[in-house]
Amino acid sequence: MSEEISDNAAARDAALAAAASFQPAGTPVIEYRSRGRVLIIGAGESPDAVAFMLPAPLSARILRLDDDAVADDVSVPLGGRELTIEGYLGAFLIQLGAAGRPGSESLSADLVLDLCTPPCLDVPLKPPGYFVSDTEPMALEAVAAEMGELAGTFEKPRYFEYDAAICAHGRSGQPGCNRCVEACPAEAITGLADSIEVDPYLCQGGGACATVCPTGAILYAYPRSADTLQRIGRMLKAYQAAGGADAAVALVSEDDAEAFDGLSDNILVVPLEELASAGLETWLSALAYGARQVLLLRGPSVPDVVAPTIDEQLGVGRAILGYLGYHADTLVSVSPEEAPPAVPDSPEGARKVVHGALNQKRNMLFAAVDTLAAHLDTTGAVAPLPAGAPLGRVLVDGDRCTLCMGCTSVCPAQALVAGGESPRLVFHEVNCVQCGICARACPEQAITLEPRLNLDIDLRRRGITAHEEAPFHCVQCGKAFATRSVIERMLGKLKDHPMFATERARRRLMMCDDCRVADVVQDDDAMNKLV
Repeated sequence: MSEEISDNAAARDAALAAAASFQPAGTPVIEYRSRGRVLIIGAGESPDAVAFMLPAPLSARILRLDDDAVADDVSVPLGGRELTIEGYLGAFLIQLGAAGRPGSESLSADLVLDLCTPPCLDVPLKPPGYFVSDTEPMALEAVAAEMGELAGTFEKPRYFEYDAAICAHGRSGQPGCNRCVEACPAEAITGLADSIEVDPYLCQGGGACATVCPTGAILYAYPRSADTLQRIGRMLKAYQAAGGADAAVALVSEDDAEAFDGLSDNILVVPLEELASAGLETWLSALAYGARQVLLLRGPSVPDVVAPTIDEQLGVGRAILGYLGYHADTLVSVSPEEAPPAVPDSPEGARKVVHGALNQKRNMLFAAVDTLAAHLDTTGAVAPLPAGAPLGRVLVDGDRCTLCMGCTSVCPAQALVAGGESPRLVFHEVNCVQCGICARACPEQAITLEPRLNLDIDLRRRGITAHEEAPFHCVQCGKAFATRSVIERMLGKLKDHPMFATERARRRLMMCDDCRVADVVQDDDAMNKLV
């Protein structure tokens, strides 16, 4: 046993060396400029104490929350006014009272130090340049020293890429996916009508947005998902080449890495900017690359607002793996107080085939799933998934659907398309992200969603007919121009309308546009009503 542990330790060192030699692709940078103007928010003596501690070239103003505070050269009393704070390092705007109203006041600052409990800015992940501290002397000294480093020009990576063309946030006024907006702990994402807007200065690389995005419209850019997978692939290859056994990949936020010291020699730790920056496609791909287990080391740095995102993705991943015959401990979340479970056995006949680390979310996910399912006969196989999963199909009620094709015009992923010349609705399951826009846009309420994973590669990729009807032919010229259900519903809705009281008028509803216009012109009764 000791020899095996020694072999794993040497193999782990080889894996870590392989990871250290890998350089991710570069990304554009965001620039901040700070002149060192600090706004301290608090009450009592603490604001004055920390203001005295601030090193040059920092200068301080104090927003005093004391009831008896008075204004002077340094102090601004809140005086019962509403307080709103916006911005980031070098560009904070603090509004006291409603803008434009009597008694309102605007302050600007490069840095903000919040000494209040709870903090005045209620955001899980505070903007760059916004500090929160208690009022103990040692804490104030530490935060003053840290802020002293933030005068000048600073750069950080632009952590995301966004493609509005495939965003499922909305279409034609119909709301759709809102996952990224809800998951962002920095509140850097704003939902617009049919797309989103990400403030690059507020974004701090949490990565939950990219993890929950079902289409890949928003991607983590530094490092890219493909780069993270390449690093994991190199680690596993080096580990196996050096004789290591039972490899487990452990993903952890850089800020939490120290909380997980002393892990077994077979556990390959992959530090990330944030734990949520790697999602389902990365976890399953690591298993497809040869890992026997993936551990999510969840430490105290994971924001509360992000935890449900990780749990939801974990539920989907475990449902997929469970259907494929993998043990529940193949994919697990571990806290600092827990010992990671032993590496489980893989299903009999399971094999690993490294797929290309494409920077395309759904392609990576399907490639990983197909690799992990290679030991099974997946003909016609379908894995049920929990509600909220970004994979599935739509069901079309043929008794309700009139083939108006409204769903095809709003589908952001081209999962629903028109069937060419014939009145037919075609569904491509490989594209469906379960955003629900089609169901909300359907005037007949004929569409429902079913979360699932179609493991039959051919059926998943092939377009299937969701609904079709024989075309209705113009009663005058014989040209196909609608479906029978559309005509029947139109006749039913307009049967009591005065414009269609005569048999000739009703017959016009069964004509194509050209014949209908020609018939109206020749009908004196219809023309008189139009005058």
